[in-house]
Amino acid sequence: MTVLDDPRTVAALRDLGRELMVYKFGVDELMTKLRILSEEFDFAHQHDPIEHITSRVKRPEAIVRKLGRKGLAPSLDAVREHIEDVAGIRVVCPFVPDVYLVADMLAAQDDVEIVRTKDYIAEPKPNGYRSLHLIVRIPVFLSDRVERVKVEIQMRTIAMDFWAAVEHKLFYKYDGEAPADFGDELRAAAVTAADLDSRMTALHQRLRRE
Repeated sequence: MTVLDDPRTVAALRDLGRELMVYKFGVDELMTKLRILSEEFDFAHQHDPIEHITSRVKRPEAIVRKLGRKGLAPSLDAVREHIEDVAGIRVVCPFVPDVYLVADMLAAQDDVEIVRTKDYIAEPKPNGYRSLHLIVRIPVFLSDRVERVKVEIQMRTIAMDFWAAVEHKLFYKYDGEAPADFGDELRAAAVTAADLDSRMTALHQRLRRE
């Protein structure tokens, strides 16, 4: 019998299905905020700092498996306390300064609480990964209560997003058994992507000055 067949897990999955609706509402709230910021800033400054936005909410089965990897029994309390990426939003920006601009504008919203920030742009991961990660908490107004929901927001440039997407596909293909030199090649590609970001940002700033 697998963990997903355990009667306690089945009951937890049923509870999680209801809980995930609240996470979806949290994502919806943030997506609306980001779209408003995008359109308003573009109108006021003739520059849209957001290229595109995507979102997702983890499936109950994926959450249970992640709890299992942490050695935790499936429960709503365990999810709320130990899983911070149940709901996720990815914001892709044209230029590096746009990433920080959007993060600052979002943080300035009265009902958005920044719980944690991990700046992998300033300090990339050893494999070359670059992105700005925010864990935020946002209120969701339900018919009988208000729940404050955690959402992970990953913010990156187009170049960073391309590198991350291809890196994921390569390692998924090799199922973690990539050739020995893959790490070095990926880090070199990350440096190239960072250089491209720097060059494009410089060109953008030059054009706006002229």
